[in-house]
Amino acid sequence: MSRILADMKAFGTQYLRSRVGTFFALVFPILLILLFGAIFGSSGSSQVTLYVQDLDNQQASHAFTDALNKTNVLTIRAIPASADFSQYIRDHSINVALLIPEGFQQALSRAENGTRADVNLTLAGDQTQSSYGIAVSAVDAVATAFNLKVAKAAPVVNVLSTSVPGLRHLTYIDLFLPGIIGFTILSTPLFGMTAICAEYRSRRYFKLLATTKLSKAEWLAAKVVFHIVLLFASVALMVLTGIVIFGLKAVVTPMAILIIIAGTLEFTSLGMVLGIFVRDPETGAAIANAIGFPMMFLAGSFFPVDAMPSFLQTGARLLPLTYINEGLRATMTFGTDATAFVDLLVTLGFAVVFFVVAARGLSWKSR
Repeated sequence: MSRILADMKAFGTQYLRSRVGTFFALVFPILLILLFGAIFGSSGSSQVTLYVQDLDNQQASHAFTDALNKTNVLTIRAIPASADFSQYIRDHSINVALLIPEGFQQALSRAENGTRADVNLTLAGDQTQSSYGIAVSAVDAVATAFNLKVAKAAPVVNVLSTSVPGLRHLTYIDLFLPGIIGFTILSTPLFGMTAICAEYRSRRYFKLLATTKLSKAEWLAAKVVFHIVLLFASVALMVLTGIVIFGLKAVVTPMAILIIIAGTLEFTSLGMVLGIFVRDPETGAAIANAIGFPMMFLAGSFFPVDAMPSFLQTGARLLPLTYINEGLRATMTFGTDATAFVDLLVTLGFAVVFFVVAARGLSWKSR
C-alpha cells in the first residue's frame, strides 16, 4: 500500500505540472457549467418529450394523442396502462407526463349529444422546468380545440396541472450537472491515461519500472486511485459552483459516489488499454479522440438521449458513458437509487472488462 501511495504522489505531482491536464480536469467543466447554464438556464429547448398514459384507449383518446404529436413541439412516448403513473415517472426520471383517464371518449360523446359532461386530464411533472410550461401550453391548445369541435367551446376536456409526489423541483442545472460530471469522468482519465501509457511504451519507461519493486497491479491501482481523487476534487468544485451561482438542488448521494468511482475505474482502464496497444502518443491521442468525443455527445452528457432519433438512441445504449450519465441523473436529480443501481452494475461490468484487458496487456517489457 505504501508503494501505491508513493507512486500515486509522484504521478500526481507530474500530472498537475501539466497546465493542459489541470485545465481540462478542474477548470474546463466549470466553464461548461457557466456557459450552458447561462445560455439555457431560463429559456431551455422548445422540443419536449411528453410521456402519455392512455387509460381509455379509445378512438377519441388516440385522436387526442395524435393531435399532441402534430403540434411540432411535443414528442410523444407511451406509458404502459398497467403501470402506476406517479411511480413510473419517478422510476424513469421523467420531467413531464400526461394521464388520459378512463371515460374520455364517453365524456366527449355525451357532450356531442348535448349532455353536460367533463373529463379531467392530469399533466404531472416539475412545474419549475421550462419544458413543463411548453407541455402545458400545447396540451391546453389541443384541449381547447377538442372543446370547440365537440361542445362549441363548453369546458369538456380540462387539464389539471400537478407535481409528482416525491419529485424534486428541478432547474436546468440539476439536469445538466450530472452530464458534465459524466463528461469529466470520461475525458480526464481516458485522454490522460492513453497519452501516458503510449509515452511510457514508446520511451521504454515500462522497462525501467521492471527494475523497481513496483508490480504491474500496483502501478495500475496507483493511476486509478489518483484519478478517483482528482475526479472527486473536480466534482466538489462543480457542485459548489452550481450551488453558489445557480441554486443547484441535485444531491451527491452515496450511489452517485459509487458510480463516480466505478466510472473512473472504467475509463482509466480503457485509457490504459488504448495506450498500451499503440506505438506512439500521437496515435493514442487520435484514437482516444475518435472514441471519446462522439461518446460525449451521443451518451447524453449535454442533450437527453430520448431527444435523439431512434437509431441514435439504440446506439447510445451500447456506449458505457450512457449508463454513467443516466445513473447520476437518476440518483442525484430524481432520487431513484433503484434505477441508478442497475446503471452502476452495467458500469462495473464495463470497468472489470477494461481493467482485465489492461492488466493482461500491460508488460514491463513493452517496446
